[in-house]
Amino acid sequence: MQAMTRETEGSAFLRACRGEPVPYTPVWFMRQAGRSLPEYRRVREGIGMLESCRRPELVCEITLQPVRRHRVDAAILFSDIVVPVAAAGVELDIVPGTGPVIAEPVRTAADVERLRPIDGADVSYVDEAVRLLVKELGPTPLIGFAGAPFTLASYLVEGGPSRTHAKTKAFMYQAPQVWHALCARLAEITLAFLRVQVAAGVSAVQLFDSWAGALSERDYRRFVLPHSSHVLSSLADAGVPRIHFGVGTAPLLTAMGEAGADVVGVDWRTPLDQAAGRVGGRAVQGNLDPCVVFAPWDVIEDEVRRVLADGRSAPGHVFNLGHGVLPETDAEVLTRIVDLVHTASAR
Repeated sequence: MQAMTRETEGSAFLRACRGEPVPYTPVWFMRQAGRSLPEYRRVREGIGMLESCRRPELVCEITLQPVRRHRVDAAILFSDIVVPVAAAGVELDIVPGTGPVIAEPVRTAADVERLRPIDGADVSYVDEAVRLLVKELGPTPLIGFAGAPFTLASYLVEGGPSRTHAKTKAFMYQAPQVWHALCARLAEITLAFLRVQVAAGVSAVQLFDSWAGALSERDYRRFVLPHSSHVLSSLADAGVPRIHFGVGTAPLLTAMGEAGADVVGVDWRTPLDQAAGRVGGRAVQGNLDPCVVFAPWDVIEDEVRRVLADGRSAPGHVFNLGHGVLPETDAEVLTRIVDLVHTASAR
């Protein structure tokens, strides 16, 4: 695997991930590549999401846009968590306003068997995009990412997004052996997808378990933790920091801290000083409420300073939102937040 370049390894972002002293708290935003940017909407016009993820030059341009505009401390690869499962032969579409929709949801062991392994050739466009970006970004680190096995399994079982995850939980309880077979296969697909990104030059990786917060800690430990741990522990020798993030995961933070990441992302529901005590001495990432950006500036400033103060309880802190940028967000506000984080946290 190719470790991070010497040009990026001393960056504030990577130092914070490793719990090392930093000149200021680094900041980037989940879903910063696109979402609120008018330039993103222009270049994506008339191009579907999956197709956009398969065009390396377009991926490169979209990934660079928030770095140019906001001067964030890290870029995150423009992609989607279902890209690797599509590469594994799952027929799906990313429907605007809905999300991933699966043509034939997973229901049986035979459905699991149809999920084939992937290799670099299956996602060569990702390899090409990362290599283009590493050249363009220079000293700015690039974060690669993938969806965690549970969240991918939930999409495959539900057939799309779900508020209750009822079919997913029923599957776990009724057919635990098949469930574990599904997650084990998804873990290998996820791992292969991340290894392609690391080999191409990303400086860090983030594993998104967006829907893990739907579970109790007991069920998380039984049905999810072994598979997320496999992905994260298998990257221990990759030479890049590993970030683990989920939404609504306050009851799971201790278990997520055991999964093997270097940094645990925390959503806005749990103050970072509380989270820092639950994640086993790891760095934390987060966690401004994405809706705070719609408030008057004095409110935003107070909340940013509060998050920075709470983050000092951890060995390292990467400032971020507690989830992704909302599409209605004023991009100029994000730029002001980046400036404030840098100046307010300067050592």
